[in-house]
Amino acid sequence: MADKRAERIAELIRPLRVEPGSKVNLAGDFDPGYKADLVKKKDGRQLLETGIALLADYQRRLAAQDTYGVLVCLQALDAGGKDGTIRHVMSGVNPQGVQVSGFKVPSAEELDHDYLWRYACRLPARGDIGIFNRSHYEEVLVVRVHPENLDRQKLPAGAKGKGVWERRYREINDWERYLADNGFKLVKLFLNLSKEEQRTRFFKRLDLPEKNWKFSAADVRERQRWDDYQKAFSQMLSATSTSWAPWYVIPADRKWFARICAAAVLAHTLIGIDPQYPEVTADRRADLLVVKGELGAQAPKGVPADPYAAKKAKEEAKKARKAEKARKAEKARKAEKARKAEKARKAEKAEKAETKAEAGKAEASENAEAEAEAGPVAGNGHRPEESRDQSARASRARSRTGSQDGTAQAAPRASRARRGTATAGQPAQLSPGTTRSRSQGQPG
Repeated sequence: MADKRAERIAELIRPLRVEPGSKVNLAGDFDPGYKADLVKKKDGRQLLETGIALLADYQRRLAAQDTYGVLVCLQALDAGGKDGTIRHVMSGVNPQGVQVSGFKVPSAEELDHDYLWRYACRLPARGDIGIFNRSHYEEVLVVRVHPENLDRQKLPAGAKGKGVWERRYREINDWERYLADNGFKLVKLFLNLSKEEQRTRFFKRLDLPEKNWKFSAADVRERQRWDDYQKAFSQMLSATSTSWAPWYVIPADRKWFARICAAAVLAHTLIGIDPQYPEVTADRRADLLVVKGELGAQAPKGVPADPYAAKKAKEEAKKARKAEKARKAEKARKAEKARKAEKARKAEKAEKAETKAEAGKAEASENAEAEAEAGPVAGNGHRPEESRDQSARASRARSRTGSQDGTAQAAPRASRARRGTATAGQPAQLSPGTTRSRSQGQPG
């Protein structure tokens, strides 16, 4: 689960990372209104709460391990959302382990030191998280857009000449490398706000009385240097995004998404550190068991020797009963689902059988109707009309056979009569017609 969570976080922040060595054109490379497809606004609150809980867990482990420190650097134009990001993202962590520092116009004391001195004084301790609301990058942003600020830093003439900004980029990278090598991880977030969204937020500060205090006329004057700042931001991101301290450009037009992204980058850094609770030695554990026995012996009558263990056991038992109840409910649900499926299967089978029976009945009925229209069938397999025709044909056949038999019997008698007549000496004289008629069995 933890690995999958880390993969999702890495996937979310990957498009926001400034690759070390790349040349950045802020306006063309990063959209202030960008929103990842895998994150929906309706899920934003829940995702942020999940991220805050994750940060709280890692902060406790970071403090317990007491080996690493984390420095979060927030840079943005006015109304970019720095204060809101800090308030929402860090809302669930222990305030004792977080230190927020804001940097405004340098004081006289700060101007008497090198330009990184005041930032070094506010670095977090091991086990803590430090947040710079505006950071040491002001020295290559505001100071660059307003060169008069460079004159106030009392630098030698050679330190203000050509190449001052490239030198400061190098010095900042070296300083951050030094911090990283000593166990202090840097999380650098640039909140990228569009010019129109900034104008909208300025109007909100003007229109809402409770926000009037946040508005400054100087903020509007700074808008006139918008292009200068965009150029300074682009050069800063190009020169100071390193493998040990990369920049992440957070799209800031949607506050809810910007806060999720900021929490994700910080969580990604803590996951990479992977702080662990210290393990006690065997001797230390033995000492703890002795103390535990002494405290148990002090328990009043009727009270568990170890009330915390008893409470935990009770909670575990309750949790187990709840899990068993859920298991039985799931088993019953599956059984009911199987029962309904079996019932549906039987109903479907019965419906098919009934449909088949009805189809058979319909077919038989159609056959019966066809036979009724054709008439009944006799026992010999022929219909009555056919039987009567056959009987008539048989009767005519017998009649013809009988006539033929009678003619055959009459011919011998005629022959004997002729012989008798001839014998008497009187030969018979027959006409041709008579002879032909008698031979055919018909009277002459």
